[in-house]
Amino acid sequence: MMIEIRWHGRGGQGAKTASLLLADAAFNTGKYVQGFPEYGPERMGAPITAYNRISDERCTVHSNIYDPDYVVVVDATLLSAVDVTKGLKSGGAIIINSEKSPEDLRPLLKGFTGKVCTIDAAKISEEELGRNFPNTPMLGAVVKVSGVIPEEDFATDMEGSFKHKFATKPQVIDGNMKALRRSMREVKGL
Repeated sequence: MMIEIRWHGRGGQGAKTASLLLADAAFNTGKYVQGFPEYGPERMGAPITAYNRISDERCTVHSNIYDPDYVVVVDATLLSAVDVTKGLKSGGAIIINSEKSPEDLRPLLKGFTGKVCTIDAAKISEEELGRNFPNTPMLGAVVKVSGVIPEEDFATDMEGSFKHKFATKPQVIDGNMKALRRSMREVKGL
């Protein structure tokens, strides 16, 4: 079975990085993966899109994702700027970075009837990392909502990834791991 995920964010928020980290983590659990951004005239703050395909079998599709199982919205201001639910399967879910409840945001989703989940990734990252880096909490929320990777396998893989990436800043590793685990506990709408 293949799971397709479309990420919506703004340049500089880490949506592309999060999609690539998810691809790496899924690959390390034995899955076939694709993780790629859609490039246009990106600049800091401009809307961007990134994608993941995760499958138990080799994937021969090499296009953007038009009918995703999951949509991740890293910046809630995009709800009014981009049709984030376009093509989203009714049996799927949308995961939005917002302090608001899923019920509060549903009216903004153009009639989408599937699962709506929210996570206050900004608050979590500010409290655990000292800055607004929403991509790490969003990544944890995606794994929790989608179940695409077992949570403990994911956490173990991400800790190894963070240790490599932040070898010279060990204090950042702990904050990122706390943000990941906390987001998996605090996602609303499950």
